Amino acid sequence: MDETKELSIEHKELAEIASITSPKNIGLPTAEEKFPNINRKKLLRKMDWHLMPMLTMLYLMSFLDRGNIGNARIEGIVEDLGLSGTQFNWSITVFFFTYCVFEVPSNMLLKRFRPSIYLPTIMVAWGIVMTLMGIVKNYGGLLACRLILGATEAGLFPGVAYYLTMWYCRADMQYRQAMFFSAAGSAGAFSGILAFGIGKMRGKADLNGWQWIFILEGIATVVVAIIAYFCLYDFPETAKFLTEEEREYIQYALEYDGYDRDLALKGGAQNSDAVGRDNSNNSKFLKAAFMDPQSWIGALLMILIVSPLYSMSFFSPIIVRSMGHSASISQILSAPFGAIGAITTVIQAYFSDKYKRRFPFLMVNFSLGIIGYALCIKYGVNKQWITYAGCMIVNMGLQPSFICHISWMSVNIAGPYKRAIAMAIVIGFGNMGGAIASNMYRASDAPHFKQGHTIAISFVAAAMAVTICLYLAYNFINKRKAKRLLEGHYDQYTSEELSAMGDRSPYFIYRM
Repeated sequence: MDETKELSIEHKELAEIASITSPKNIGLPTAEEKFPNINRKKLLRKMDWHLMPMLTMLYLMSFLDRGNIGNARIEGIVEDLGLSGTQFNWSITVFFFTYCVFEVPSNMLLKRFRPSIYLPTIMVAWGIVMTLMGIVKNYGGLLACRLILGATEAGLFPGVAYYLTMWYCRADMQYRQAMFFSAAGSAGAFSGILAFGIGKMRGKADLNGWQWIFILEGIATVVVAIIAYFCLYDFPETAKFLTEEEREYIQYALEYDGYDRDLALKGGAQNSDAVGRDNSNNSKFLKAAFMDPQSWIGALLMILIVSPLYSMSFFSPIIVRSMGHSASISQILSAPFGAIGAITTVIQAYFSDKYKRRFPFLMVNFSLGIIGYALCIKYGVNKQWITYAGCMIVNMGLQPSFICHISWMSVNIAGPYKRAIAMAIVIGFGNMGGAIASNMYRASDAPHFKQGHTIAISFVAAAMAVTICLYLAYNFINKRKAKRLLEGHYDQYTSEELSAMGDRSPYFIYRM
């Protein structure tokens, strides 16, 4: 029996579109056919080796620098600066005000300047700010440093999220984004261990442990940034580690990105840009990004994910400390949370890319988050190791969900310039969740922190509901595109006009 006939009713239309939009059927060879001498897997490994280590190191330093204030609290910053619990929470919160405001303009600048210069430069800036945080004398100085830190760090994550789309096709994207984001988990693990070691320097040069944390980690950031000037590459067309044929292969593969006829015939929803993508840097794409509901739904979902995720990152050392452990032991015990999150993020990304699915993995992630928080709410410090396990389960669910959501958005928004702006909107406005996270856990709620856990679990449940709605919307739009295409509604459009439609093109099928 013909494979198409075995499809369920809801996928038949997509299969018919697949046969229409195949590069073969519109006279274009696949990248593998056009460049038979290129071994795709070998080329991907080559790109990974030259790109991912430095990008991962950049984000590790970024997440380390924004989150080490939780470690600083254990090392005495509240007492030394005379901060109240509310003031300490505000010192975390204000970071996200400037972080969110500057993400969109930063991505617009990255589109115009060389990544190998722009990204290390902003890193030098925030490394200097971090170092200066080690010598602040009062609450006002701490707030000022945190505001500037947010502005200087703002360009890294959305910038790299966009940068990767200029190197990798959509089918290869989440695994690379996960490798990059796993640095956040590594930073969570590393920061606890590092803070434990640096804390032993308290009293050296008349500085307390929290001051040494800021100073040494700030200096390390500047050193890594200087190395990055010499190790980062701009785009495939100028990368010296690639041969001329490899450059042409990558550019061609990106131009006609992501079509997989076999997958479509099996009933999968696969993005197809077979008419080519519009690479123009035009103000119309700025407007399109801001007018696209995907940008704002994605930002809402990001807030719902980031709020509990960041709250766990900021307050896990304090939650562990409330179980009765010393400052040093609390730093060590909070380290595995980030490590387990990083491991599950990379593993899940591998399978998500392999099966080209995002929605089912997000559902599993949110379920884990709900289970973990439920354990924390029920047992508190009465059964501290069950609560500790609950925190571990939360990290297993929420850390992978962050990058899975980013990947889902990036593969469903077409056109490099629109994607750059839309991703900055999603990440920028979404990171307002960090401001919410900063105030989820209050000192007055210790030691059980039931209110914080309850707020967090409600955010995760809401994220699950929004994700289901987004899935249903994508499915509805795909079916409508299929129907209108088969009825001939788009016959009058040229390839150039279809390309300019971006993800509104009937040949662009939203990936689930």
